[in-house]
Amino acid sequence: METETDQSRDGTTHFGFRTVAAEDKVSLVRGVFDSVASRYDLMNDLMSVGIHRLWKAALIDWLAPRPGMVLLDVAGGTGDIAFRCLDRLAGRGEGPGEVPGEVIICDLTPDMLAVGRNRALDAGRVHGLTWVCGNAEALPLADASVDAYTIAFGLRNVTRIDAALAEARRVLKPGGHFLCLEFSHVVIPVLRTLYDRYSFTVLPALGQVVTGDRDAYQYLVESIRRFPRQEDLAALITAAGLRRVSFRNLSGGIAAIHSAWRI
Repeated sequence: METETDQSRDGTTHFGFRTVAAEDKVSLVRGVFDSVASRYDLMNDLMSVGIHRLWKAALIDWLAPRPGMVLLDVAGGTGDIAFRCLDRLAGRGEGPGEVPGEVIICDLTPDMLAVGRNRALDAGRVHGLTWVCGNAEALPLADASVDAYTIAFGLRNVTRIDAALAEARRVLKPGGHFLCLEFSHVVIPVLRTLYDRYSFTVLPALGQVVTGDRDAYQYLVESIRRFPRQEDLAALITAAGLRRVSFRNLSGGIAAIHSAWRI
């Protein structure tokens, strides 16, 4: 199976197992997430049987948020990573009522951002959050403006992974931390067989029942198979100019966290 690192040079790219014009992928991806935005978090719980919560907790553990940090969370429209970061920082401010950190949530899809903003308001979260609509390949932020960059289950949806990684390096301050949580390639043969069967049969059917959009979850399953393997993604991160690259497999490689630094 080819991965996104094998994009052709003729102006095409992959959208799941389909080959599409590179210029069309952004609108196709936006359409997927517009369709599922209102049920996105519920589907995450159902698809992973809640395990995605443990994976995200592992991401926050590795991030080790510190007071005063500015975090950019890309493709985080519903706010899951942002809320976890601020919860970890709660009570660590230096003065009464002070917000101990700031999270900028940047997402391609306005409907996903709307879900996140509504969740924040419902929970009384009115400080420390900034919501920005933007593309991971052309971030609307200044150079060297954030202390950390996270992207959870979003990198496989970009058109050009190398461009998104270059943008991550650009916006990170020297000493800034890059973390990517993404579905990856299972490293245990028996688990791989079971996972493939579950992915291609159960997940699209579940997507149809819960969101009414089977095709969206068929795409998501296919996009995982197109995504670079752990070692290949590590090489791409290094090629983007980030250093001290490492990764950890989660649940036998169903997901993985990649870490790197702007030195």
